[in-house]
Amino acid sequence: MARRSTGPPPDEMPAGVPVFVQALRDISQAKRPLSAKERRDLHDAGADAAERGVPLRELIKEHLGVMGRTWATLPGVDAAANTDALKRIAEAVFQAAEDAVGELTKGYEENQRWTIRRAESLRREFIDDLLTGRDLGQLAERAERYGLQLAGTNVVAAASASRPFLESGAATTSVQAAMSLRFSSRHVLVAAREGLLVCVVPHDLGGAPEEFARQVGEVVGRNTVWRVGLGQPQSGPGGAVRSFEQARNALDMAERLNLDERLVKAADLLVYQVLLRDSAALGELVTAVLEPLRGARGGAQRLVDTLDSYFASGRVTTTTAQALGIGVRTVTYRLDRVRELTGYRADDPAQAFTLQVAVLGARLLGWPRAGPWA
Repeated sequence: MARRSTGPPPDEMPAGVPVFVQALRDISQAKRPLSAKERRDLHDAGADAAERGVPLRELIKEHLGVMGRTWATLPGVDAAANTDALKRIAEAVFQAAEDAVGELTKGYEENQRWTIRRAESLRREFIDDLLTGRDLGQLAERAERYGLQLAGTNVVAAASASRPFLESGAATTSVQAAMSLRFSSRHVLVAAREGLLVCVVPHDLGGAPEEFARQVGEVVGRNTVWRVGLGQPQSGPGGAVRSFEQARNALDMAERLNLDERLVKAADLLVYQVLLRDSAALGELVTAVLEPLRGARGGAQRLVDTLDSYFASGRVTTTTAQALGIGVRTVTYRLDRVRELTGYRADDPAQAFTLQVAVLGARLLGWPRAGPWA
């Protein structure tokens, strides 16, 4: 006959444990597995523990501990006539305990996954609202959860690459972790949006945009085409929207101009923005000045590229020749052809200005592939 021992009554036990104890009492007599209802109750107890923040190891420890403390008081054990009977009861009880641990763990882990998915969903909604300007009235309050002070001044950087960035992609996760480690997750928000990798930081967090660009370069690899556009610092709940738009425009402008810089700043591209504000007038200028170059042997592109390099070099023919990998005489010949066809001299300050603006317009508008414009 087993010796009776005392333990806390079921109504004084932690939540979920009374269900387990009652199941053990019944199983010690019927030597049956856990019922479907008992499994559901234990599964729910695991989910409830996860919701309350109880560590999983403590949850399992509570249940296995109470099994040990109540073993001798189980009805079946108390009434066991011999060792064989006790062995059969022990097999049923321990199998039930193993199954109970499995149900507790499943409920606990499912709740954690749901919590993570819900947090990710809320984060995506916040980022969408932040970068589109929706729900501005509640945005500042929600931003505090992610460490952003929208009443202050923030700046947005956006990275593009030959392959789009995905919210759950390895590149996104890696850059987010690296930036959080470097600057603290309370100051940096990194997320994928519309194929871009976006980073929102306080404008006075020194070196953050440069570090973001460096991390992007690390994860995409040397053989991948990538670039980071940086908006200007903007304040208030709607500031992130404006800075994000500037960052995207900087990427678009850098693509049109085929810039070599990996980090392009919207502030450095304002002159191009001014030119594009009246794209119709810019198109008319390009057509009026450069359209005659289409009649050149080999087309207009070589002459436009020569003009572009010539102006970039400070109108130095030797530097232009080196940049293009051609002879100085070839550069001179091409500039003469521009003068013959357009009537504009690249070495004349007044005429050169018109030519240079036209060349910039050609790059922005994709001429000579596009056009002419009406």
